[in-house]
Amino acid sequence: MTDIERIDQLREELHVHNYNYYVLNAPVISDLEFDKLMRELQDLEALHPEYYDPNSPSVRVGSDLNKNFTQVEHKYPMLSLGNTYSQAEVTEFYERVSKSLNEEFELCCEMKYDGTSISLTYEDGKLVRAVTRGDGVRGDDVTDNVKTIRSIPLVLHGEGYPKNFEIRGEILMPWNVFEELNRERELREEPLFANPRNAASGTLKSQNSAVVANRKLDAYLYYLLGDNLPHDGHYENLQEAAKWGFKISHISRKARTLQEVFDFINYWDVERKNLPVATDGIVLKVNSLRQQRNLGYTAKSPRWAIAYKFQAERALTKLEKVTYQVGRTGAVTPVANLDPVQLSGTVVRRASLHNADIIASLDLHIGDMVYVEKGGEIIPKITGVEVSARPAGSEKVTFITHCPECGSELVRYEDEAAYYCTNETACPPQIKGKIEHFISRRAMNIEGLGPETVDLFYQEGLIHNIADLYTLQTADICRLERMGEKSAENIIQGIERSKEVPYERVLFALGIRFVGETVAKKVAKAFRSIEALASANLDDLIHVDEIGEKIAGSIIQYFANEKNRILVERLRQSGLKLEADEEDLSGYSDKLKGMSIVISGVFARHSRDEYKALIEKHGGKNVGSISKKTSFILAGDNMGPSKLEKAQQLNIPIKDENEFLAMIEEE
Repeated sequence: MTDIERIDQLREELHVHNYNYYVLNAPVISDLEFDKLMRELQDLEALHPEYYDPNSPSVRVGSDLNKNFTQVEHKYPMLSLGNTYSQAEVTEFYERVSKSLNEEFELCCEMKYDGTSISLTYEDGKLVRAVTRGDGVRGDDVTDNVKTIRSIPLVLHGEGYPKNFEIRGEILMPWNVFEELNRERELREEPLFANPRNAASGTLKSQNSAVVANRKLDAYLYYLLGDNLPHDGHYENLQEAAKWGFKISHISRKARTLQEVFDFINYWDVERKNLPVATDGIVLKVNSLRQQRNLGYTAKSPRWAIAYKFQAERALTKLEKVTYQVGRTGAVTPVANLDPVQLSGTVVRRASLHNADIIASLDLHIGDMVYVEKGGEIIPKITGVEVSARPAGSEKVTFITHCPECGSELVRYEDEAAYYCTNETACPPQIKGKIEHFISRRAMNIEGLGPETVDLFYQEGLIHNIADLYTLQTADICRLERMGEKSAENIIQGIERSKEVPYERVLFALGIRFVGETVAKKVAKAFRSIEALASANLDDLIHVDEIGEKIAGSIIQYFANEKNRILVERLRQSGLKLEADEEDLSGYSDKLKGMSIVISGVFARHSRDEYKALIEKHGGKNVGSISKKTSFILAGDNMGPSKLEKAQQLNIPIKDENEFLAMIEEE
């Protein structure tokens, strides 16, 4: 047998042994025998570098070469799930789906694993790319690191898999690995990881794939995407994926009734504590992919899936003191500093107290024994006080009257719970917060910059506002501690690339109060340049869809401030896009202007979300319920009988998708 033939044989054998051990949990050879085969393969590959294979089992050991991550756009956006916390909310979801589909459906019940999301792309049966969730639109390419995770197949086996497809799942650190890792870090006097999720996420973003290999990460895959999937059923596709070598949870079940869903939830609310990895809830998905497409998406999450979060655990601990944080909008948030306590797999040291009203309602005193929960098992909060344990003579907690950072007097606006520092141009946390918002992924997406770098630049006097970023020079950055020439160049290049960010995202990046991503898009469409927006009056603004007096007033107030006008002018001189390109506006029309349109039923040519986008693109307004003001109903198959009856009562026109597409003249 030649060396090349032996390499092929070893690669095939080791792929099978990896699958047996890490996916099936049923090894057929000892660790010693496995290591011996691996060493033989590595030696032969070293002799024949021309026979390199990026998916060889030898890549599992990783490399100590550093590699910067590049960002990759997701073919299909990775949206987050809406959360529910009670069986009543699950019932509402079930009834919503039933009403929207108006036909029988199944739900797939799955565990919600508490790790870090990953998207894996396979071509011709081989792993070609692994990308983190990132901001949902684009993420970091971590392929080299993911290849070291032995439960993720590098090469598929079996048959019937599509030529190109994507599979998504969760990268996890098992409890036993997490505990061992923290023991080792404690011995080395290194900071401990707070929970397995943070440990997995931090490990996956390591620049050294050899470190990733040593951390023994695991993965469960739970969603298949592509054009030629074997089945219409999500559950059935996962069973096929298991045959190709993927680690699929054996826990998942299909449910046809609400009671079956509740039986699944109630069982795993207890049994999850015996699982080898962290979980924080149940995921419910409509099983049929056809029905998923017709249900569509909201701006943030799919309508065909929801997460049920297990009830939060509660712990009793001591309130040491209350400190105050100032956000980028000037809102002052009180924070409870606690005697450290273990809660839902994490060590909790701090909890938000939200505002002065919450403090007053709890009647908090320093030294109180307080009950701490995690809201949805994510954000710790104080839910009660054990008054019987209150120390004699303890000091009552009262909300501060002046900003803890700049000393300015705090104000509380009518109808708002928060206190604000109004010194927005000279209060350090507000200045840094605005810059951090500006550089964030969803805004200008300036790579190489983060909160620590912003703080360093601010402390060194290099930046005092967002416009100062565009005057930075490589030489300014190089002289700073921990900043080499390469880092400086990357930052300058990232700032330069941000000049290509479209107008609507620049509007969002400015951080105008109440102007989020969705509002920024609507404002950019209505006012196609920053000059038009700056000169708009209240009446102009409130005529824009979804813009009320509160948002309009905030926009007017922003441009009434001379410092903000100077800032915007500096951004213009730096070359930022402060008006909409023709490309951004292409395809828009006023063909549906003034029309309120209700969508109902199941469609063949476009999904509901695509029809909603078309309505908005041509100047129409999507509305959820039928009234006398409804212009017409865009109806597909299985239109809801109650909507049909109401439309007939009010004499509202009904158009099918062909008639609608003819209205907007789409081929």
